Amino acid sequence: MKVDRRVLLWMVAAVVIVAAAALAFAVLPKAPSGMAGPTIGEKLAVLRADQAELQAQADGEARIELLQGFRVAGLLADALAVRLSANIGDPFDQLSVLQRRAFASLDTLNTALRDGIARPGEGSRAAVLAAVTGVQTALDALAGQDEQPVVLSFTPSFVPPRRATGELTLEPRGPTAVPKGDSFKLETGSHRPVSSESPTVPRYAPSFIASDGSDPPVTVEIVGPHLAAPRGPPPTLTVGAWRGEATLSPGRLHFTVPRRAFATEATRLNLAHATLSLQGRGRGATFELLMLVLPDRPGSFALDQKVRTTVPEADTLVSPEILARGDVGETKSTRRCFDPPAGWRFDKSKRRIVVVERLGWQDDIGDNTLNDGTVEFATNEKPDQVCVVVTARPVNSDARTATIGRFEVTLLRDKAEDRVTQTGIRALDWREAASVVIEPATVEWKLYVRLFGEIDREFSRAAADNTPLPDLPFLHLERSADGKTITLRADPDAKP
Repeated sequence: MKVDRRVLLWMVAAVVIVAAAALAFAVLPKAPSGMAGPTIGEKLAVLRADQAELQAQADGEARIELLQGFRVAGLLADALAVRLSANIGDPFDQLSVLQRRAFASLDTLNTALRDGIARPGEGSRAAVLAAVTGVQTALDALAGQDEQPVVLSFTPSFVPPRRATGELTLEPRGPTAVPKGDSFKLETGSHRPVSSESPTVPRYAPSFIASDGSDPPVTVEIVGPHLAAPRGPPPTLTVGAWRGEATLSPGRLHFTVPRRAFATEATRLNLAHATLSLQGRGRGATFELLMLVLPDRPGSFALDQKVRTTVPEADTLVSPEILARGDVGETKSTRRCFDPPAGWRFDKSKRRIVVVERLGWQDDIGDNTLNDGTVEFATNEKPDQVCVVVTARPVNSDARTATIGRFEVTLLRDKAEDRVTQTGIRALDWREAASVVIEPATVEWKLYVRLFGEIDREFSRAAADNTPLPDLPFLHLERSADGKTITLRADPDAKP
């Protein structure tokens, strides 16, 4: 019997999950027989699993906005683990009121973080900040309860980008295609924008180009009580493959970490976990320090402009025929004036008279030579009009006449034509600002920004709208006073 490959994969995954769960419960201390409810160790394991799951679910924007929540949640969980390591098999209900409040504040923060990831917005961010305050209060309370170590805070939150990446950023070459319809959008997933035929790419510098210097080390400062045992080994910090000892000062630990110790991605944010190891009262203690590592390249942008120009459009107006009729021996004139159609104007340098027909009769016998009539433009016409005078004039007193005439004139109007100009996708750089010029005839523009490969923003403005552009995390958007230039400045120190 042939088994579907997807079904087989689900079966294997189910077996792995069951085995992992069985192993977790096997290593956790069991509650005494007949005891209801979870143990302290089980509660701690659930909290840590929730924290790891939330960090994995957070995208780039959530990692930036919710980083403080992730950090203090880990610090409080570690502080509780240090104090309860000898009692992880005891019932959770036996905890003190202060410790139960600490667990409750962690539950509240995890719930707020989960909502902030699923439904980002001002309300969810405010809820996370409120929950962070509660967790920080619980941390402060634990710090004053006993002489066990607790990390109250640490810096940095964001690890700066590398400087000496040895890369040059090249802008796209070749013509830029103009899409049909409205503006394009930056590339998402497998869809490429139609605006750029060749994307911005990094190029490694040749060996004869000197590097602009090595990356400075990252200074990590940790604040909290009882972090260094008087007679114990010095606290150590582990980041990746690097491990170093602390420099001590009252209530603080200082570490100088090489920048290369932090794993860095080219275009995306990366969560780094540093492990602080120290000696508590009679036993070792560890704290996980969470930092966000900025990538080598901050992102990209593109600008679309709707440029409006006027082009002359011409047409020809043929007037209706105009009749002037005179009785026997009578000269008769007909004057008619014409206005141009709405939106048009007459080009009077390009007009002409057309004599359609001159008719004459004498004793009811037709003879066109008896008509000396004319078709002429009037001399007293208004500037925006064309006036014509048609005259029927007999050559003798016995003739009667009729003259038919018309005119033709060129019509002109200014027709607005819109075209789209595009910068193409351009790379942002940590070391140099990027500027784009707004063309003089632009009536509307749209700026697309993508940060860290996954944070997208769009800004639309009418050309006359000088509303300031809002800053983004690690990116300043500036518009010149005359409104002719937009400058994008990536700044690793512009923390949100």
